[in-house]
Amino acid sequence: MTQNGMLILLVEDDEHDVFFFRRALAKAERQFPLRLVVDGEQAVQYLSGEGQYSDRAAHPLPDVIFLDLKLPYLGGMEVLEYIKNQPALRDIDVIVLTSSPEERDRKRAFELGAKEYLVKPAAPKTLQQLLTIHTSPKAEVKL
Repeated sequence: MTQNGMLILLVEDDEHDVFFFRRALAKAERQFPLRLVVDGEQAVQYLSGEGQYSDRAAHPLPDVIFLDLKLPYLGGMEVLEYIKNQPALRDIDVIVLTSSPEERDRKRAFELGAKEYLVKPAAPKTLQQLLTIHTSPKAEVKL
């Protein structure tokens, strides 16, 4: 979590979808810092803290990821596989936001750890509800 609240990483290559996501985010009850990467390779670099994303103060790990599946260079399923195989990333909620209505894609995304699967265009109200659910502070477990 950043000083300004829960950080969202949006992995999306379509500028129109980015616009609609930002619009839904602006209408949410709380404001959230947003980082944007436009392909699967950038997503993995961001999450691993490599290259231009090596400064964790400027590029902190996100609390929630909104991930498109159809991305240039490295697809969303490969990004999900990467996240699943990184112990430090497994607790990050990943919400797939894709144009694919295919049941096999939905099933595979859930197998790889996605928490939600939305087919575009997602209604702004749905995005706002997901933002509320997945950006609320997690309850601490006391032993």
